[in-house]
Amino acid sequence: MAAFVMPLLAVSVLRASTFEVTALTAAAYLPWLIIGLPAGAWVDRLPVRPLMIASDVAAAVLYSSVPVAAWAGVLTIGQVIAVALLAGAANVVFATAYQVYLPSLVSAGDLVEGNAKLQGSASMATIAGRSTAGLAADAAGAATAVLYNAASFLVSAVCLLCIRAKPARGALTASSAAGAADGGAGSVSPSLRADIARGLGFIARDPYLRPITAYAAVGNLTYSGYTSLAVIFLVKTIGFGSATAGVLMSTTSAGGLVGALVARRLASRFGTVPVMVVTTLITGAAGLLVPLTSTGPWMICYIAGAAGMGLGNLIGNILAGAFRQTYCPPEILGRTVAGMRFVAFGAIPLGALIAGTLGTTVGIRTALWIVLAGFALSGAILLGMPRQHAPQMNAPTTATV
Repeated sequence: MAAFVMPLLAVSVLRASTFEVTALTAAAYLPWLIIGLPAGAWVDRLPVRPLMIASDVAAAVLYSSVPVAAWAGVLTIGQVIAVALLAGAANVVFATAYQVYLPSLVSAGDLVEGNAKLQGSASMATIAGRSTAGLAADAAGAATAVLYNAASFLVSAVCLLCIRAKPARGALTASSAAGAADGGAGSVSPSLRADIARGLGFIARDPYLRPITAYAAVGNLTYSGYTSLAVIFLVKTIGFGSATAGVLMSTTSAGGLVGALVARRLASRFGTVPVMVVTTLITGAAGLLVPLTSTGPWMICYIAGAAGMGLGNLIGNILAGAFRQTYCPPEILGRTVAGMRFVAFGAIPLGALIAGTLGTTVGIRTALWIVLAGFALSGAILLGMPRQHAPQMNAPTTATV
């Protein structure tokens, strides 16, 4: 909901400029550059589920402040950007922690299925969230719609409190990971800086994690340019209403839902690495349909382009996430996740600001052509991954760090 309603609030209520709207996207992901690396070490050292619950509660409080300020007549674009920044920090901790939590709940052989279920449910939530946000904004105003988004984080916290599962047989448990990280009982834990360096060094030397991380950085740089301009493009350039724009933006997640359903089957038949490469190249090119969007029949260009990108993104996320969870030594999984996301998500603020500058200087539609062409070409980075003797995703690697 926030991905749609926060920019909508800035555009329709606060009359923010194109650059200010794209700054919202930048603010939401800037924390990856600030606390992304330490978060991985924290997650490896601290109980994971309480961190996730605390992150949810913090996000709920932050988003609730937006409608309260709006009702009091004191809401400014500065506060909206500040909320996006601080809620983004909570998301850094949550997103890193859940990647480490999942392997303790399911066996290594079920990680692709587990990731597919999480990504699929997230896609369904995004479909419902963006559509609902558009309808709520039309009915009650954009500021009030943010309150529904705040409530969703409390639902998430309650769901996490309800988890009573014991570690699955063959799962990568947090306790065993902590023991390996500390070198056994009685040893001295390495410094935070050494922990971070160890995770980054593992990524930089690995022939699979290195290109995946590089692709994610370039892909996010360009894709975030598209997402930061999407609301402005649909509402200001094309002239769609809030509800229509929300439904159209949810088509990205509809494509993602399809990707979640077929990812495991494709990987089982053709292999993880080939599927990631081929789907990334094909679906990236689909994004070039988006700038052709207009009213009437040309609306289909946005639907097809957004759905195609969502399909490829979800397949890539599912397979890359499961690959990382089984391939990386469990004692540094949190740091590896954080290191890869530090690079990948750290590119998002820059991409959003570049898009905002392009949109201001050359126009929204031309800016979309530029960033989506870059997104289509970014998949070529994955061609550098070895496809001969690629590791299987049914057991952790024995690689040393």
